Amino acid sequence: MRPTSDVRLLLTSDTHLPRRARRLPAELLTAIEAADVVLHAGDWVDVATLDLLEARAARLLGVHGNNDGPELRARLPEVARAELGGLRFGIVHETGPAQGRERRCEERFPDLDVLVFGHSHIPWDSTAPGGLRLLNPGSPTDRRRQPHCTYMTAVVTAGRLADVRLHHLPPRHPVGPGAP
Repeated sequence: MRPTSDVRLLLTSDTHLPRRARRLPAELLTAIEAADVVLHAGDWVDVATLDLLEARAARLLGVHGNNDGPELRARLPEVARAELGGLRFGIVHETGPAQGRERRCEERFPDLDVLVFGHSHIPWDSTAPGGLRLLNPGSPTDRRRQPHCTYMTAVVTAGRLADVRLHHLPPRHPVGPGAP
């Protein structure tokens, strides 16, 4: 049995529907329903994806990305912050180039323990010298130069981030947003 203080997280970004794929992967949708909190780091592209995640997630935290239009920007902030299980999380779409990322993010977000970001479609997991954990879940629909489409899960337990996992998805997904 899972301790009641644990918070199960699902991290995703850059869904780009319907441009990069017609539907979200069924595995991702199942994982969303199992999470306590879903964090989406922008580039939804369509409002239907936001509506779907709001309907399926127990709790959804998200931001808009550079490919999101006025309707999504009206509903989502550029930066989101939340305390989850005793950790201070932030979500932002873009963090700039990989070189110097840890330093830049620590300077920009000195009050966070974990920063979730997207934009590059490249999974990332690092810790800055001051302790800020940086996580990019990649994209579940557009792998770009990566071998797999991806998303992440993690658990906050006893005020610590644990069990951070990068999940690989098959390249094509036969079911998605309309899936049961």
